[in-house]
Amino acid sequence: MFEYELHRIASAELIRLAEERRTVRQAVLARRAARRAGRDDTEGQVGENRSWFVRAA
Repeated sequence: MFEYELHRIASAELIRLAEERRTVRQAVLARRAARRAGRDDTEGQVGENRSWFVRAA
C-alpha cells in the first residue's frame, strides 16, 4: 500500500509540473504574438536605431 501511495504522489507531482510548464509555454507564446501584433501598429516607434534621424511623416 505504501508504494501505491508514493506512486500516486509522484504521478500527481508530474502532472502538476507538466501543467505548470504548459501554462508558462502558453504565456510565452501569447506574449510573443502580442509583440508581433504590435509591430504593425501605425502609432509605434519611428526608427529602429535611435542614433539615426528618421522622418516621421
